[in-house]
Amino acid sequence: MGMRCRGLRGATTVPANSPDDILEATTELLSEMMQANDLQIYDVASAYFTTTRDLNAEFPAVAANKLGFTDVALLCGHEMEVPGRLAMCLRILLHVNTEKEPGDLKHVYLRGATVLRPDRNYREETPAEANTP
Repeated sequence: MGMRCRGLRGATTVPANSPDDILEATTELLSEMMQANDLQIYDVASAYFTTTRDLNAEFPAVAANKLGFTDVALLCGHEMEVPGRLAMCLRILLHVNTEKEPGDLKHVYLRGATVLRPDRNYREETPAEANTP
């Protein structure tokens, strides 16, 4: 089918509204998204980072720059304020150039954000994990 630009999503929660916690959570999520999909920085066309309004101590894009995404278009914003939403939530939308089909992409949900899309748990359980209560 050839190379296409595809959207890749991820989300996590951040323990506190501090620059260190926001950067740590962003680094963890972005790294996991890249690894899970076997991507290199040059595969990423752009990244859009959003946070709930309770996270404003640092721009998540700072973490991406520190990881080497210096030639990637990066943008930060806030999520809509929806009643009952998940608090302290950081989301990433990557636009990636890939030959993978949409169904082959592994969207990553970590920490408390796993409740957002329990159907998108990309990590496969090992037999020992599957039998653990």
